[in-house]
Amino acid sequence: MMLANILVKYFEAGGPIMWPILITAIVAVAVVGERIVWWAREARKRDPATLEKIFAALENGDFKEAARLSKDSEDPVIRMIWHGINHHHASLQGALQVAAGAELQKAGRFLTVMDTLVTLAPLLGLLGTVAGIFRTFIALGDQSVEGAMGQITGGIGEALIATMCGLAIAIFALIPFNYFSRKLAQLEFELQSAATNVEVMVQAAKQRGYETQVVRQED
Repeated sequence: MMLANILVKYFEAGGPIMWPILITAIVAVAVVGERIVWWAREARKRDPATLEKIFAALENGDFKEAARLSKDSEDPVIRMIWHGINHHHASLQGALQVAAGAELQKAGRFLTVMDTLVTLAPLLGLLGTVAGIFRTFIALGDQSVEGAMGQITGGIGEALIATMCGLAIAIFALIPFNYFSRKLAQLEFELQSAATNVEVMVQAAKQRGYETQVVRQED
């Protein structure tokens, strides 16, 4: 209860700019929490053993087995491969790109919001600083230093509190933002590598099938 009273006291001392800073803080906590939960769930969905079996099936030209292994998988890389396999007669590369884009869009969700928060929070803190200093100069202009001492102290306190809160929110959002950006880049690399492997294996399997058909016709 005492801690809550102290927080409320400092919040009020920070001036009106503390309300948008509070909203920014709530959004930052919500977004970071949602992304932590999402990536934790995605980590449990990864299935490298099945991915290796799919590559082996594709290398042998067994598209039906590869489709069977990849069907209903929750692994994002395997989901992309399943989408590509089911469209390999039409446009394999296009199907893989569409599926990879969908996976990256889900993985990169809210990154723009976090990037905005990292920039916005310090700016709000700076605005609070300017407002507090402005309030101090107004007090100095209207009264003597002795008479305006309370307002001067309040203005300086408002500036410091707003700046501290803005920087704290930016630091809180910056570290997860960089971490999730790295995770997104890693997933993009895995999707691109898998897509390249699938294209090469499918083309090789089709070429082997064509050569076998030519040999049979010559016989």
